[in-house]
Amino acid sequence: MTVAFKRNCLLKCICTGLFILLSHWVLVAQEPSVPLSVVTLQDISFGAFFQGISGGTVTVSPDGTRLVNGDIIKANISGFSYYPAIYEVEADPGTLISIIKGSDTSMAGSNGGSISLQVGDSDTSFPIIVPPSGHIQVSMGGILTVENSQDKPSGNYNGSLNVTFIQE
Repeated sequence: MTVAFKRNCLLKCICTGLFILLSHWVLVAQEPSVPLSVVTLQDISFGAFFQGISGGTVTVSPDGTRLVNGDIIKANISGFSYYPAIYEVEADPGTLISIIKGSDTSMAGSNGGSISLQVGDSDTSFPIIVPPSGHIQVSMGGILTVENSQDKPSGNYNGSLNVTFIQE
């Protein structure tokens, strides 16, 4: 082998290696990463109901149905609808998303007292892979635990659900 042939072969190997590295860098630079973003489209609402002497639970499912257990009576009063929370999740297509449901929270009442709010089920089985659109809507239900009417007077109760979305 001649020195010129070895030099040409070495030069071609170096150029090929640089081309591969630069090609990879250019491809990465052209695919910007979308940071995980979660927007609340709709807060959860349990609607109106009457509590009895012993209390019970009010559950709103991800599909928007409402169930009551115990000494609770459903009330269909105009302006007091019930519906699940809805979140819009945005991330890179193909990203794996999981959730962590927060612990029960206490909701303060307008006339004193408090009731317990628990994060319920979602309409999506987690973990989930973000589709090509980069968007997912997640409906989330909840469960209210209402004790007796003496300790938990009637009124409006406000609180928050704690749900953490994790990009893996």
